[in-house]
Amino acid sequence: MRIVVVGAGRMGAIRVEDLAADPRVDEVVIANRSPQRAESLAERFGVRAVPWSEAPGLDADGYVVAIATDAHGDLLHTLLSHGRPVLCEKPIALTLEETQAAIDVAEAHGTAMQIGFQRRFDTGFRAVRDRVADGSVGVVYSMSILSADHTPSTREFLAGSGGIFRDLHVHDADLIRWITGSEVETVYATKAVRAHPQYAEFDDADVTLIHAVTASGAQVMVRGARHNAVGHDVRLEMHGSEDSLAAGLNHRTPLRALDGDLRVNEDPYTGFVDRFRDAFRSETASFVDLVLGEIDNPCPPDSALESLRIAIACERSVASGGPVRVADVR
Repeated sequence: MRIVVVGAGRMGAIRVEDLAADPRVDEVVIANRSPQRAESLAERFGVRAVPWSEAPGLDADGYVVAIATDAHGDLLHTLLSHGRPVLCEKPIALTLEETQAAIDVAEAHGTAMQIGFQRRFDTGFRAVRDRVADGSVGVVYSMSILSADHTPSTREFLAGSGGIFRDLHVHDADLIRWITGSEVETVYATKAVRAHPQYAEFDDADVTLIHAVTASGAQVMVRGARHNAVGHDVRLEMHGSEDSLAAGLNHRTPLRALDGDLRVNEDPYTGFVDRFRDAFRSETASFVDLVLGEIDNPCPPDSALESLRIAIACERSVASGGPVRVADVR
């Protein structure tokens, strides 16, 4: 099996490392606009680097798109036209129109496009979903999610990120839909710049708060922060008629428990790769399963489309100062 990875940045390196370690993959090929970066990564993991111009036409069993979102465009469409599975890092695009266009290409060529929402492969989050699905939680009363980065974003990142709702909170939007099994019906969102003025330069924010209600009636609160002085913190609480659950709360959770009887903040997570490294590994392995035809798509492209729709609804809520119906975002 040959897998082509396009992009040699942080996510490209993760995918190359995991694919090179998978005994089912015979060959990993890496391409990047900067050939030196691709060659360095290839040497590090014992894979093959090719010129950027050759990547779109390479015959392969599967492709990984791990480049900046604003560069997906024609490259993603070309790879999807081959009819072989594609793992595309989130988001597909920063607009609904461009996202739908890519989905249309995938459907036209019968191409399975797996979206890189790695939180679906986190052991704790998956366990919460399983307990909701099998009825152990009972009626879902409420869910709260915290998404807090450790280090504030650079201006270079902010220039192409699409903003905190489209970049960060699409992960939370996907978790809400995936875990509850219900679409998000309405959102009410606020945002602010509290400590890091570079966000104001891009009409972005370093803190957010979202109240969402699903079609099933579950009440969801999402707190977002672009800086957490203690570490990278992503966790979830679920309360239902039969049980109450937490995921992401463990000895590495970057939180100071002042009561003193909870084992946390030991070797706290330093970033999203540290927090979700095992989830990324499981996600890459699932893509190989998909290429082999052993599983259905674990994260189909509608997850990207609908999560982006929710993110845009949050932006509209901030602008209007009131709740927004997600279905009205077209």
